[in-house]
Amino acid sequence: MNKKKEEDNNKLSVEDYVTVAFAEDLDLAGHYKQLLVDNDIPAVVRRLTSSKSAPFSDIAVMVPEEYLDEAYAVIASEIDYEDFFDLAFRDDRLDDEEDLSENIL
Repeated sequence: MNKKKEEDNNKLSVEDYVTVAFAEDLDLAGHYKQLLVDNDIPAVVRRLTSSKSAPFSDIAVMVPEEYLDEAYAVIASEIDYEDFFDLAFRDDRLDDEEDLSENIL
């Protein structure tokens, strides 16, 4: 990151950040934050105050607004990558114990 960007980011407060993703738990939020930081995107994790009936997690991964599009692309590519491996190595034939016992040598 260049010196000008670093100076600009140091002036930002958390109120200047916008949510790029919600995480199911703090481990996933930390993973997303580290992924963003590794791509030179400043990020914070913040637990939002929301009602328990909200349809999404209250753990937000946030970035400065000017990084929002780039941050979204980085996280989306990571999710696509993980989904690819989940699908590639999933064997639908082994869904229940009967199928498993038939495949044991």
